[in-house]
Amino acid sequence: MAIDRLIARREAHLREKTLWRLLYETVARAEGILGVSIEELDLAGRRAPVKAKGARPRTRRRGAVREDFVPETVYWDAGTARLLPRLLKGRSRGPVLVTHRKPGPGEAVSPRDICPDTGLARLSYGQARMLLDEHTALGGEPGTGWDPHEWRHSGLTRLGEGGASLLMLMAKSRHKKAENVRKYFHPSPEAIAEVTSLLAPGDRRR
Repeated sequence: MAIDRLIARREAHLREKTLWRLLYETVARAEGILGVSIEELDLAGRRAPVKAKGARPRTRRRGAVREDFVPETVYWDAGTARLLPRLLKGRSRGPVLVTHRKPGPGEAVSPRDICPDTGLARLSYGQARMLLDEHTALGGEPGTGWDPHEWRHSGLTRLGEGGASLLMLMAKSRHKKAENVRKYFHPSPEAIAEVTSLLAPGDRRR
């Protein structure tokens, strides 16, 4: 409910609402979502590739570095699907999430991080964190608000409470170790009773 109320605020910009909904529904790391470009979006399939945590450039056999990575796919749902087309406003290339200003003359920005249609720069993690803090700070005190990573924790907690299996939580979050996801796994008594029935003699469920 707190998340829905935050995203519904009129004073929150469409960009922030889209980012927050994306982070919650994909349970992806903020760095990965911020790095997505429009060309990579599969709007019909509600999915996009993101760079895996700790990903490093591939290296050719002779040692030359290639600037490509093995991607991981993240998925979103109806909330994000409603917001994304409004945010893009017909843009077909460049960063999905951009700032409201163009880079200054002395700023060195990669061409991939500039929208070729508007000249606006890709939104950074620091900027995203500051914007979220502005909307969630306790008593308006800077530095007391939410952190972008909390969207990931909130989404996983909701899925765990909803009965998602440990393996499904790992697949959704792309965690490699079960112990990092176990705290979100909360099977209901009914689910435990159901799986226990598999151990009964014969096939009791017939």
